Amino acid sequence: MSTDTMSVRGAAADASTRGGGFGPLLRSEWTKFRTVRGWVIGMIVAGVLTVFVGLFAAGNSNIGCQSANGAPRTGRACLPYIPHGPGGEVVTDSFNFAHQTLTGDGTITARVTSFTGEHANLNGQPVRAGSGPDMQPGLMPWSKAGLIIKQSLHQGSAYAAMMVTGRNGVRMQSNYTSDTAGLPGMVSAAHPRWLRLTRSGDTITGYDSADGTHWTEVGTARLAGLPATVQAGMFATSPNYVFTSRSFGGNSNQGGPSQATGVFDDVRVTGTSAGGTWADAAVGGGGPAGPAARGRAAGFTGAGGTYTLTGSGDIAPEVPGPAGTLPTATVEQSLAGVFIGLIAIVVVAAMFFTAEYRRGLIRTTLAATPRRGQVLAAKAIVAGAAAFALGLVAAVVAIGVGVPMESSKGQVVLPVSGLTEVRVVAGTAALLAVAAVFAVALGAALRRSAAAITLAVVTVVMPFLLTALNVFPAGVGAWLLRLTPAAGLAIQQSIPRYPQVTTVYSPAGGYYPLPPFAGLAVLCAWAAAALALAYVLLRRRDA
Repeated sequence: MSTDTMSVRGAAADASTRGGGFGPLLRSEWTKFRTVRGWVIGMIVAGVLTVFVGLFAAGNSNIGCQSANGAPRTGRACLPYIPHGPGGEVVTDSFNFAHQTLTGDGTITARVTSFTGEHANLNGQPVRAGSGPDMQPGLMPWSKAGLIIKQSLHQGSAYAAMMVTGRNGVRMQSNYTSDTAGLPGMVSAAHPRWLRLTRSGDTITGYDSADGTHWTEVGTARLAGLPATVQAGMFATSPNYVFTSRSFGGNSNQGGPSQATGVFDDVRVTGTSAGGTWADAAVGGGGPAGPAARGRAAGFTGAGGTYTLTGSGDIAPEVPGPAGTLPTATVEQSLAGVFIGLIAIVVVAAMFFTAEYRRGLIRTTLAATPRRGQVLAAKAIVAGAAAFALGLVAAVVAIGVGVPMESSKGQVVLPVSGLTEVRVVAGTAALLAVAAVFAVALGAALRRSAAAITLAVVTVVMPFLLTALNVFPAGVGAWLLRLTPAAGLAIQQSIPRYPQVTTVYSPAGGYYPLPPFAGLAVLCAWAAAALALAYVLLRRRDA
């Protein structure tokens, strides 16, 4: 079917709406849309590219390794044990733990008098933990030492902890994702910190004090199903040291081990415990990295009521990025093709209005429907609905096929709740729909396909690309993704920012400066503003 024939049909459809309501007008616009082959093909291409590019990205990464006997392995066979927290999230659970059993209710109290650390000296040479030329003094911001009550020594089991940190003061954390601030400041001999955990049933309450006399409640944690007998004691851990260099086109990351050492005294345990006998356990291998190879002392020592504990690793949710300990992927990584599909949809949506100006059919349309706002609304609804339906199908297919593909290649796909996955899928469809409405409004306002398409792409797509490629400084890029229509891309983020985890929180890693729905709201506001401008110009200008 030729475009000219289609134009005649469109004019006839407009004539059929004369004197009718909004329903016939909507059907007329839908008829125009579905009978122009170029627009239909453009939408199909958008959907195919969205799926194809996403699946290509999902299947293009494969993990390889060798077994102990030298046999090559690939995919899942290369992955270590993957702990999961009480909420089902993939977690890092690696620390040095001086513990004893605690049965029933009880309290553990201690004073932290010193907190020091060291990390890899990233000078291009191989690094190992332990004092020497390959390590240098320094605590990571989220190095941790303190008290912990844990369901068991099993990685991923429920816990609540009171701790001092490298640069974030006293914190109470529980079950890997919860974090509450306590006293600020760093620990020293002149400024020690007293910590306390109290168990009552399955509720753990954390306290801190600057003098051991005046206590402040920091927070509470309910550990559902906590058994009668748990493990309680002192711990120390420190995440890997990661140095990120920004350059045009992306980031360069270097990393190495770190470890932290806490010194405790005035340690008291009330309740039914192991009678003061402390056992040392490197949960998840989180003792001092390589102490045996370096001939160093054990990670836990005690004498005269003073205990020194050294550990490495982290107790936190696993996140994408260089700070992660696993080859992770997220559900939205299978939607990498959305950017290509978005451009194609914007082109079709803008031409849905500008084509009538180019062919002179706008006069017929507006003559058949004098209420010009209804014409604009009908076109926006048709374009938006088509984009939403297309995006919904493409997202379901891309995620439904891409996520198992990523998993089979050895990627650890970070699990999310069913509601989050629905939000990512439906949000992707909504993103495409609102972008289509935005492009329709620009087409109505500018009347020129090239101008409308260029402005839509520049405002919706380019801010993300320029920020991800480090064309702008990080601060400028963050504000672009807050204020421009590109903010809507945040609706696809499935893994939240965790303040207690240090990583590269950038758009390239799937993180945005606004929460998902706030980002989509910014795009909606731009679309609404563009529709309002288009409506005013339609009423004031001749066809």
